[in-house]
Amino acid sequence: MKTEDRTAPRTGPATAESSGHCWDLVAAGAGVVLVIAAALGGRAIDDYARTLYVHWPPLLASWYPHTGPGTVAAPVVAVAVIAYGPLLARRLRWRPLLLSTYAASLAWVFSLALIDGWGRGIAERLTTKHEYLRVIGRFDDIGAALRTFDEHILIGPPGNWPAHVAGHPPGATLTFVLLDRAGLGGGAWAGVWCILTGASALVAVLVTVRALAGEDIARRAATYLVLAPVAVWAGTSADGYFAAVAAWSVALLALAATRTVRAPAAAALGAGLLYGLVCYLSYGLALIALLLLAVLVLARTARPLPFVLLGALVVPAVFTAAGFNWWEAYHVLVERYHQGAGGFRPYGYWVWANLACTVIAVGPATVAGLRRTFAGAPGAVRGLRTGDARGQDRLVPLVLVALLLLLAADVSGMSKAETERIWQPFMLWLLPAAALLPDRGRRGWQAAQAVVALAVNHLLWTGW
Repeated sequence: MKTEDRTAPRTGPATAESSGHCWDLVAAGAGVVLVIAAALGGRAIDDYARTLYVHWPPLLASWYPHTGPGTVAAPVVAVAVIAYGPLLARRLRWRPLLLSTYAASLAWVFSLALIDGWGRGIAERLTTKHEYLRVIGRFDDIGAALRTFDEHILIGPPGNWPAHVAGHPPGATLTFVLLDRAGLGGGAWAGVWCILTGASALVAVLVTVRALAGEDIARRAATYLVLAPVAVWAGTSADGYFAAVAAWSVALLALAATRTVRAPAAAALGAGLLYGLVCYLSYGLALIALLLLAVLVLARTARPLPFVLLGALVVPAVFTAAGFNWWEAYHVLVERYHQGAGGFRPYGYWVWANLACTVIAVGPATVAGLRRTFAGAPGAVRGLRTGDARGQDRLVPLVLVALLLLLAADVSGMSKAETERIWQPFMLWLLPAAALLPDRGRRGWQAAQAVVALAVNHLLWTGW
C-alpha cells in the first residue's frame, strides 16, 4: 500500500541551488590529494622501513594491470545504471525499486569480481591461508571448538588460528561451517554467499533512509549506492556479509521506531537479534550500537528499546553457554594483533592513510556529498530542534554518526591498513550523502564512482 511521504523535503537537493557545485569539486579534489599523499608517503616509508606490509599503499594491493571476463560486463553494467538508474529510481514503485537495486548491485559486484576471473575473483578468495575455510575441519565438534577458541588466537602455540579466524569472534567461522554442513561447502559457495548477502546491505540502507529521511532522499541515493567503489571489496570478502547483517539490524530498528511496519515489536526484536549476531561476527561492529541509538533519537522514541535489548541477548547467551567468552577473547586478540603486522605498522601513517582508503572505497561523489552534509549540519540541527526538519535534515545526522564510528575505529589503532575491506559496515552509511548533490552533474558523479571501481580492479590485484 502506497503511503504519503510526510518527511519529504520541502526543497530537496533536486531543487536546491547548485552554487555549491564548485565546492563539491574542491572536496573531491581534496580527496584525490589525500590519496596521492598516502600513496607517495606510503611508498617513501616502505622504501625506508618496510613496516607498512602492503604492496601498493594505502591499499592492500599490488600493481597488476589485467583483464578478465568481467572486463566487458562491468562497464556495461555501469553504463546501464548511469543511463537508466535515475529514471527507474523516480518511476518504479518502492518494492520493485528495492528489488532492482539489489539486482543491479549483484550485477555490479559480480562483474567487478569477474575481472579477476571466477577462480581468483570469487571461488578461491576465502580459501587462502588467512581465511575461514582453512579451519572447517577443526569444527567437527563445534562445542569443543568454541570452548577452546581463545586458546588458539595467539601466534606461537601449536594450532593457532589463521589471521581472519583469530581476528574475529567464532560466529564468522561458524557461518562457513554451517554452510559446509548444509552441503554448500567450498570457496565458490562461500564467495557467492558473501556476495548475495553483502549486496542486500544496500537495500537495508535504502529502507532505513526512507523510514527516517523520506522516500525522495532514498530514491536519489539508490544509483549512487549501487556504483560505489566499495563494491570491489564486497566481492568477495566476509566483511560484505558482516556489513549486511549490521545494516539490516539498523533497518529493522528504523522500521520499528517509525512504525512503518505491521509488527514493530517483531522488527525491533529482529534488530536486536541481528545486532547480537554481528557482535559475534566482528568485534569492532559493537560500535553499530551508536547507529542504532541515532535511529531512536531521530525517530524520537524509545518504545522499541526493550525488544531490541531482549533480542540482543540471544546470540551472546548461546555463545556464552557454549563456553566462548567474548570479552576474554577480545583481550587475547589485542595481543595477537600486536604480534602480527598490526604491531609494526606505524600508527602515525595509518591514522590518516586509512582515511585515504575510505576515500577510494566510497568514491568522489560520496566525498562531495559529505561536504554538503557538513554544510547542511547547522540547518539540520535547527530543523530537528524545532520539529520542522526536512528529509535531508534527517539524513545529515545519520551520515555524521556513521562518520564518527569510522573515526573512532581509526583512532583506536586496531585498524591499521586493510580498512577498504574492514570498514564496509561503516562506509555504507556514508554513501547516501551523495543524495544531497544536485541534479546538475549527476551522471558525471555517478560515472566517476564507476571509473574508480573499474580502475582499481583492472590496475591492482587487491588482497581481498
